[in-house]
Amino acid sequence: MINGIVAIVGRPNVGKSTIFNRMIGERKSIVEDTPGVTRDRIYGKAEWLTKEFRIIDTGGIQLADQPFQEEIKMQVEIAIDEADAIVFVVSGKEGLTPDDEYIARLLQRSGKPVILAVNKVDNQQLNDSIYEFYALGLGDPIAVSGVHGIGIGDVLDAIIQSFPKETRKEYEGMTRFCVIGRPNVGKSSLVNAILNQERVIVSNVEGTTRDAIDTPFKREGKDYVVIDTAGIRKRGKVYENIEKYSVLRAMSAIERSDVVLVVIDGETGIREQDKHVAGYAHEAGKGVIIVYNKWDTVEKDEQTMNKITKEIRTQFLYLSYAPILFVSAKNKQRIQTILPEIDKVHDYSLMRIQTNVLNEVLMDAQLMTPPPTHNGKRLKIYYASQVAVAPPTFVLFVNEPELLHFSYQRFLENRLREAFSFEGTTLKIIARERNR
Repeated sequence: MINGIVAIVGRPNVGKSTIFNRMIGERKSIVEDTPGVTRDRIYGKAEWLTKEFRIIDTGGIQLADQPFQEEIKMQVEIAIDEADAIVFVVSGKEGLTPDDEYIARLLQRSGKPVILAVNKVDNQQLNDSIYEFYALGLGDPIAVSGVHGIGIGDVLDAIIQSFPKETRKEYEGMTRFCVIGRPNVGKSSLVNAILNQERVIVSNVEGTTRDAIDTPFKREGKDYVVIDTAGIRKRGKVYENIEKYSVLRAMSAIERSDVVLVVIDGETGIREQDKHVAGYAHEAGKGVIIVYNKWDTVEKDEQTMNKITKEIRTQFLYLSYAPILFVSAKNKQRIQTILPEIDKVHDYSLMRIQTNVLNEVLMDAQLMTPPPTHNGKRLKIYYASQVAVAPPTFVLFVNEPELLHFSYQRFLENRLREAFSFEGTTLKIIARERNR
């Protein structure tokens, strides 16, 4: 469970990215390449004291008239707006600068908790010089060295302490789904159509996105919460043009959802940003439904739907399990198919398979296609067990976990889908060595 979002800000060359890399560490979930998933390097996930949180690395802000400085400042302001806590990085070697004072005023106006990290403090002499940063009015400075890892634990402690003590629980027992996609694909129109009422889901309330856009409703005796991610609060259309920062809003919504609707614009077709945003839903292990909106604007013949389906499957290889719905929010065409599909995907994400049935399917799969050999060794699967749901997670007890090749893992996943469907939900397969 993600406990919050942290933005790292500061002027250029103070070591923000070094600290960012230290915080995310060597976690494979961050650094590994997953086929088909587009990543943005400024986002990461960290864990400290059993709590997970997102980290945003931002560009440097400075007063001097430098190329792209206004764009960088806007991006940083969006990151600050979406964050629950902010790590403000300054340089102990260079001391307090006018740029630091300017950024400090920006942060004070945000009203967010700020952790002041004085970087590049590699010796006692520099450690004694950190006190000048009290002048920024942001509380106690923490001496750190991103290069050597000194003080990073203290910063992480402060981050955890800044998060709210309790998480919201008012939506327990309700099916939560979010609507994500790049700007202007029709997310709000789709939400309006699902709710069957004309309203614009936007926020006029100061604070984080998650406190402003949840809409509970009931349909045919079932309780739902829709989380709309349309638009970027504040500053108008200039912010809407920074498409990659719509990911910030989407990540927060994805974490709190059971099912994610990935909306594609039928007028403009698939864009790289669509794959970027959808990748986060896949990685988070949520149920996923692809919604091809504005179907009324597409020139169609009897082959159009098949052609577009094939294109979606090609562009979103990692979402081969996700159902595809063709709808028009404007005309409310096929809108009635969305909630039943959400229910079905949610049910599959919570499905448990009896251990004996699971092992029978996997045994048949091995007999049909034995694992390949590697360096003269062959994988042996002794037995398997489902250990979690949402997403369904299976542990295989084997002779040597490293012998489970990615391709054979995909083969086993396909066999599980053939036997139990699991439509719309990711599957996790973990190999562990059987205790002798």
